[in-house]
Amino acid sequence: MTHLPQVAEEKTPLSLDVAGEFSLYHECMTRIYLADAQLEERSALRLLLLDLKMEVVGEAADWPTTLAKAPISRTDLLLIDWDLLPNSATAALKKLRKACPAALVIVLISHLNARQQAALSAGADAFISKGEMPERLAERLRAVAASIHIA
Repeated sequence: MTHLPQVAEEKTPLSLDVAGEFSLYHECMTRIYLADAQLEERSALRLLLLDLKMEVVGEAADWPTTLAKAPISRTDLLLIDWDLLPNSATAALKKLRKACPAALVIVLISHLNARQQAALSAGADAFISKGEMPERLAERLRAVAASIHIA
C-alpha cells in the first residue's frame, strides 16, 4: 500500500479517507448532512450545496433516519428543517448534538417569526430561512462553512 506524502501544495489540505490513508483534495470541502421532509426542497438545497463545492454526505426525510444516519456520516454541518423536529425541539437537538458533537447545527425555517428564537434557544447554532433568495442562502452557507474550516 502506497502512502501519499504528508506535505502537500498550498490550498491542498491532507485528509484521512475511510481506510485511514491520506487523501489529497483540491479544496477543503464542507461535509453536509441534509434533513428535510420535502424532496423538492432537499433537491434544491443539494444543487445549491454542490454549486458551493460542499459535499452532501447524507440526506433524510424524517427524524428517526436523521438520528440514525447523521452520526455515521462524519458531517461538519447539519441542515435540519424545523418542521422535521419532534414536538420537543430542545430535547431532539440535544440528542442530535450528543450524537454529532463536532457538527454545527443549522435549522432551516419556512416562515420567519417566533420560530427563529425557538430554533436558537432549542440548541441550534443558527437558522436560515428557506424563503431567502438563493444568493443570500449561499452567502450564509459559505460563512458557516468558513467558520468550520477556520476552527
